[in-house]
Amino acid sequence: MSITSVRLQPEVEQGLEAMAASQERSKSWLINQALKEYIERQAQEKTRWQETLTAMDSVAKGQVVSGEAVHAWLESWGREDEQSPPQVGQ
Repeated sequence: MSITSVRLQPEVEQGLEAMAASQERSKSWLINQALKEYIERQAQEKTRWQETLTAMDSVAKGQVVSGEAVHAWLESWGREDEQSPPQVGQ
């Protein structure tokens, strides 16, 4: 494991120390957890942004599912004749 130095603002350091004491964890553990969660959130945001761009491109190309088809599909849930999810162009 590598070592990285970080300069913390006094109020961040105080909060970190208080949290470490209350959770009976080291400051290092808390910092690692916070950074891990931050990195995961950033990756999720990047993925969601790419999915949004793809969806916008599909809409611009007219590749959409009609609202009526979606409603019909949803209304069929739980019935014996449950429909398959609608496809583009339906």
